[in-house]
Amino acid sequence: MTAVVLEDGEFSVDAAEIAEGLRIHPTQVLAGMRRRRITSLCERGVDEDAGRYRLTFFYARRRFRLVVDEAGTIIDRMVEDRRNRSR
Repeated sequence: MTAVVLEDGEFSVDAAEIAEGLRIHPTQVLAGMRRRRITSLCERGVDEDAGRYRLTFFYARRRFRLVVDEAGTIIDRMVEDRRNRSR
């Protein structure tokens, strides 16, 4: 499976990809989302960013962001922690 899939206007992101970005075990992803400890945001690019999407996942003090195109290809990824930032 590809890490990110866009189908019928909705994204599916592999739990392993989210887990790696949030630095948790993949089995914690679904449970964390169900308990609303992991939340997400999807933003659609406009103007020069048209055709791109920014998918952001939040957990504790971490933010994991993916920038993808319409095919689900990951263009950029970023992990932010309250204390530091890394790419």
